[in-house]
Amino acid sequence: MGYPFRITEATLDVIEVLMTGDDHLYGLKIAKQIGRPTGSVFPILMRLEECGWVTSEWEEGDADSRGPRRRFYHLHPDCLGEARTLLASKRGRTAGRSANLALRPGWEGGL
Repeated sequence: MGYPFRITEATLDVIEVLMTGDDHLYGLKIAKQIGRPTGSVFPILMRLEECGWVTSEWEEGDADSRGPRRRFYHLHPDCLGEARTLLASKRGRTAGRSANLALRPGWEGGL
């Protein structure tokens, strides 16, 4: 099956975190959780959003209370099954379970 984006380990890491269903996933949080630089994570999020796998929305509320608004990212519900299949085929296991989230050294694993 062809995908509308390049499949790298970093892309798989981002997709797996997005599969957790956390409603407050923003770029820096994702980068810290997978132990990758934001310079890698943000382009991946942009590509996934451009092809419809990811949706995003700006944080609501007063930015002055804690700093700049965050952009929250979500895996599109229609892509969940395909994401599971992709992760299972590339990593050889069931994806999206919190027990499997410690993918990279230094990654906390907890969301």
